Amino acid sequence: MNPRIKCLRNQLNSLNIEGMIVSNPINIKYLTNIDAEGELLITRRENIFLTDGRYVEAVNSALTIDSEIIVWDKRGMIREDYENYFLFCEKVGFEESYVTYEKYKQIMQLYKINELVETEGIIEKQRRIKDEEEITNIKKACEITDQCFTFLKNYIKIGMTEREIAYRIEEFFIKNGAEGLAFNPIVASGTNSSMPHSIVSDKKIEEGDILLIDLGCKYKGYCSDMTRTIFVGKVDDTIKNIYDMVLGVQEQAISQMKDGANIKNITKVAEQELKINRFDLIHALGHGVGLDIHEAPVLTSKYDNLLKENMVIAIEPGVYVPKSFGIRIEDTVLITKNGCINLTNSEKNYTIIA
Repeated sequence: MNPRIKCLRNQLNSLNIEGMIVSNPINIKYLTNIDAEGELLITRRENIFLTDGRYVEAVNSALTIDSEIIVWDKRGMIREDYENYFLFCEKVGFEESYVTYEKYKQIMQLYKINELVETEGIIEKQRRIKDEEEITNIKKACEITDQCFTFLKNYIKIGMTEREIAYRIEEFFIKNGAEGLAFNPIVASGTNSSMPHSIVSDKKIEEGDILLIDLGCKYKGYCSDMTRTIFVGKVDDTIKNIYDMVLGVQEQAISQMKDGANIKNITKVAEQELKINRFDLIHALGHGVGLDIHEAPVLTSKYDNLLKENMVIAIEPGVYVPKSFGIRIEDTVLITKNGCINLTNSEKNYTIIA
């Protein structure tokens, strides 16, 4: 039996929803391991993946008996086939955060659904808690990311461009067992580091630069996320103090993270520490990591919820001085019953390159 679909069905039943149309390809992959275009229909009795002839063979080869998925080629279907899927269903769920209004109207017309209802991120909420296989894949992605950072410390030289370093990050990931990038890496040097999501440029690395590198890869679909701030040639004493403060905020937050810990409280402590030092936390303290690089939960002081065992969280405090510099330190951690485990383990003391 497919445990993820079984869990979803139980949740739908508790909401008196008798079926669901899953359109988001990430959620389809999570539920079925199918990585192809199509829609997943959770009907009263069956789980049906609708695709076209280009993908039928590949999809069937990826499934097992335990998958409990029926694959249909849409090209051979007629309108009555669609109308029969949710026959006698009063309510059918859909993914309101993914489906456009145009698609919503198409679904209503095609399937002749009595009432199409919002599911309020029901699958995304289920994805927050990782199973053993998911954790293994994320650990491997983090391991490759650590290896990449070790490579970068020896590779980066004055005169190289941000773009050249970003290219080498992707190349390293692919050559060392990853599927590729989890996101476009951020390589921000000098004043570019003051922009939290700086776009890679042709700026050359210079003596005295702060170099902020945010990188992550995918392994079997699962992401890693890590940021390190390194120094070129030297570390100014004033910058050292700020770096130590950011590292202290991160380490304090990590020390509080465990099953049952309150997200709002953890974030408020970090915000207060930054405020004492005349800085603001201008982005979330952290976020979930999994099949998407940014997943629930989001760590902000507006989110009054609890961490749960086997959540995977990226924790990333940072400070940014416009047109001057930025410092961010980020790790991916696994929440446990009594604490958390760092899955990214690259050095966080001052890293200086020549």
